[in-house]
Amino acid sequence: VQLQASGGGLVQAGGSLKLSCEASGGTISSGVMGWFRQAPGKERECVAAINWSGDGQYYIDSVKGRFIITRDKTKSTLALQMNDLKPEDTAIYFCAAERRGWMVAFTTGRSVDFWGWGTLVTVSS
Repeated sequence: VQLQASGGGLVQAGGSLKLSCEASGGTISSGVMGWFRQAPGKERECVAAINWSGDGQYYIDSVKGRFIITRDKTKSTLALQMNDLKPEDTAIYFCAAERRGWMVAFTTGRSVDFWGWGTLVTVSS
């Protein structure tokens, strides 16, 4: 399975961006999908994740109320709507997925089966 992320770019603080991720070469079923980010000099962190049914979601505290993760199971696509962006949101964002449904492990990165290429998000002040 290959994950292709898109939608990154340059935006001013307070603006919005929507990231998209599409899986190809297979399906992501009964598993967790989500977004990680890594800023220069910082460790990678899980920004948001969503389970197969969509009723289980995780957000890192710093993005709660600003970011919304959604998933289209039929198309194995994932999206991240990012609102009220802040300079500290600047990072490379990676789409990721796993097939076991282990949400907690997924958010640590330990159970990720597939990583996509990153897309750069830059928020100017």
